[in-house]
Amino acid sequence: MMRGEMPAETLRMPTPLQRVLILTLLGIAAGSGPVGAEGPTYKWVDDQGVTHYGDSIPPQYAQKESTILNKEGVPIRHNAAAKSPAELAAEATAQEQLARQKQHDAFLLGTYTSVKDIEQLRDERLQQIRVQRVAAEQYVATLGERLTALQTRAQNFKPYSTRPDAHRMPDDLAEQMVHTINDIRAQKAALSTSQQEEAKTLAQFQSDIDRYKELRAAQAAVR
Repeated sequence: MMRGEMPAETLRMPTPLQRVLILTLLGIAAGSGPVGAEGPTYKWVDDQGVTHYGDSIPPQYAQKESTILNKEGVPIRHNAAAKSPAELAAEATAQEQLARQKQHDAFLLGTYTSVKDIEQLRDERLQQIRVQRVAAEQYVATLGERLTALQTRAQNFKPYSTRPDAHRMPDDLAEQMVHTINDIRAQKAALSTSQQEEAKTLAQFQSDIDRYKELRAAQAAVR
């Protein structure tokens, strides 16, 4: 054998059976994953939870989670699933709440110099609400007295009076009774609203006090 020549057994061509075996092994390797692909390979999971590889993603899975692999099978990019309208709406709401919180934090730090400032304003607001409630309670009592007087007058007229010679109730008396009853109902509803407003105001100021303390503590920690 001359120098540089390959042994005869090295140059021997594979038999047909060997070629079939080689092609089969290559087919198994190609079907088991993305290794050996010339370009990027996409990896996705179908609705049944089965993982797939391919040079493109079927349209029905284009908006779902997927991964792009390079020709060595290494992930180079991850594509998150497209968000549903409900998820997008929830995300927008969360961002709005965060923006409002930041704005309110800036207001707290820029408006108050201490917790006592917040407590003073709280007490002033609560006092205003309580004064209005006391006035409404007094007005309800006055309306009650007026209604009692009107009802006493109404006893002299039909249909409240049983006397045969009783006259029909005058229209103005009936109107006064109706108006007084409606005013009492409106004032009692206002009183209920006032009580709710007082509780809400107290809770809001307490929340502001707690948040103000947190913000001041955070500022002190970074100094």
